[in-house]
Amino acid sequence: MAETAIALPPQLIPPPLIEGRQDDGTLNKSLNAYVWQPPQRGWLALFLIGLAGTGVLFSAIAITVARGIGMWGNNIPVGWAFGIINFVWWIGIGHAGTLISAILLLFQQKWRTSINRFAEAMTLFAVMQAGLFPILHTGRPWFAIYWLFPYPSTNSIWPQFKSPLMWDVFAVSTYFITSLLFWYLGLIPDLASLRDSSSSKRARIAYGIFALGWRGSARHWHHYKIAYLLLAGLATPLVLSVHTIVSWDFALSILPGWHTTIFPPYFVAGAVFSGFAMVMTLMIPARRYMKLKHVITARHLESMAKVMLLTGLIVFYGYLMEHFAAWYSGNVYEEHVFFSTRPRGPYAWAYFTQMFCNVVVPQMFWTRWARRNVWTLWIGSVLVNVGMWFERFNIVVTSLHQDFIPSNWAMYYPTWVDFSLLFGTICFFGTLFLVFLKFIPAVATSEVKELNHELHQGGGLSEVEGAHR
Repeated sequence: MAETAIALPPQLIPPPLIEGRQDDGTLNKSLNAYVWQPPQRGWLALFLIGLAGTGVLFSAIAITVARGIGMWGNNIPVGWAFGIINFVWWIGIGHAGTLISAILLLFQQKWRTSINRFAEAMTLFAVMQAGLFPILHTGRPWFAIYWLFPYPSTNSIWPQFKSPLMWDVFAVSTYFITSLLFWYLGLIPDLASLRDSSSSKRARIAYGIFALGWRGSARHWHHYKIAYLLLAGLATPLVLSVHTIVSWDFALSILPGWHTTIFPPYFVAGAVFSGFAMVMTLMIPARRYMKLKHVITARHLESMAKVMLLTGLIVFYGYLMEHFAAWYSGNVYEEHVFFSTRPRGPYAWAYFTQMFCNVVVPQMFWTRWARRNVWTLWIGSVLVNVGMWFERFNIVVTSLHQDFIPSNWAMYYPTWVDFSLLFGTICFFGTLFLVFLKFIPAVATSEVKELNHELHQGGGLSEVEGAHR
C-alpha cells in the first residue's frame, strides 16, 4: 500500500535532536572549538572567582582541622548539621550523571547523547565535594583511613561494619570509581580526535597519553562498545543503591522524623530531581556561550524538564507519605516533628521554602511553554537546587533540635565556618567544571556524529521530517 502522509500540527512536531544539516567536519569544528580558542574574559573572570572561593574552602578546612568541630555551629542535641546536610546534597546532585549516561543508554534514549558528558563530569565533581564532609565531620580526619577502610591490621582493629556510616564509605567510593571509569572511557575517542587535530606538540603528547593509543579501528570500536555497555550495566544499580544507603544513615536510627521506610525511594527520587536541576543550571548558560544550540536543542531541555517533573512528583508523594505515616502511627513524637516542629516551629521558614521550591515550582513544567523557555527552565532549576538543600536541612536539624526530652531542646545556628564550607565547595565545584569545559569537549563528539549518521543515513529523512509521515 502507498504510504499515507499525515500532517501534524506544528506544536506536536518534536524539536530535532540535531539542528541543521551537519556532517562530521562541521560537528568536529563546532564541538571542539571552545577547547582550541584562547580563554575568554568571561571564563577567566568566573575561574578567578572560583579560585577565590576555593581558597575560602581550604581556609575553612584548615581552621576546622586546627581548632576542631567547635568552630562549627553543632551542639547538643544538633550533633549533625551542615556537614551531613552538604554531604547528602552533593551526593544527590551527583546522581543525574549516572542516570543520564547509564540508564538512558541501556534504554537507547537518543536525547542523552548531547548532554551525557556534562552530567558525567558534574557527577565526579559533586562526589568529590561530598567526600570532604564525612571525613571532616569526624573531627579527626587524620584517622579516616585508620578507622574507615579494612586494611590489614596487626592490631585486628576493623571498621564497624554494622554501621550505615561504614556502608556509605563503600557505596560512595564504588560509585565514584565506576563513574570515573565510565566518564573516562567515553572520552577516549574524543581525546584521540584532539590529539590528531592539535597543532601543538605538547597538546598532542598530553592528549595522546590519555587517548591510550586509540586509532579508531574496528577492533578498538568493538572493545569500546562492549566495555561501555558493561560499565553502564554496572553503574545502573549504583544509582539506586548509593542514595538508598545514604538514606539508611537516617532511617536505621530510632529518631522521630528519620525512622521511616519511605526514605530509600524518596531519597533516590530526590537525588535524581536535584541532579537534573544542577545539570540544567550548568548546561543552559554553557549552551549559549559555547554556541552549542545546534546539538543541545529544545528537545533535550524539554526531555530533562519532563524528568524533573516526574521525580518532583515522586518527591512530593514522599512528603505526603511522611506526614500520613506520622498521623497513622499515632506516635506523639512523630506527630510532633511533622505537624508541630517543622511547619510551626522556629524553622518553619526553611520548611515552607522547601515546599515552595520542590512542590510548587516544578508544576510549571506541565506546560510546553515552560519546558521550552530557557529562562523558566534555568530559574526553576536553581530554585529546585535551593529547595533540595533546605529539604536536607529540615531532615537533619528539625529532627534533632527538639528531641524526646524538652530540657534538651536547643536552637542550631550555623557559624561563618559552616557557611564558608558550603560556599567554598560550590566554588570548588564550579572551578573544576570550568577547567573541564576548557580542556575537554563538553559534548561527546563521537556519539553526536554517530547519532547524526543515524538520523540522516543514506540521505534519508530526518527525525522531524519523518514525524509528518
